[in-house]
Amino acid sequence: MTQESDNRRPEIQYPCEWGYKVIGTDVNKILAAIEEASMGIAYDVTPSNISKNGKYFSINFSLQVPNEVVRNLIYEKLNKNAEIKMVI
Repeated sequence: MTQESDNRRPEIQYPCEWGYKVIGTDVNKILAAIEEASMGIAYDVTPSNISKNGKYFSINFSLQVPNEVVRNLIYEKLNKNAEIKMVI
């Protein structure tokens, strides 16, 4: 394997199901941020985890993205939301 091939991004076929893990301190505010970021696209959410001290909550958020632009836009909307601590 060459150095060049190690730096290539995986090829993603669109449309595809894409998932985000969204972490914050208030479940209702996380859900509101997901609703806003989804841009009207149908999505699923499932609880993921609660931190040991109960301060942070994570929610799995998945939806069918039509292309890379929409996938990245959703990520950016979530990442810029003040209620969201981290998006994975």
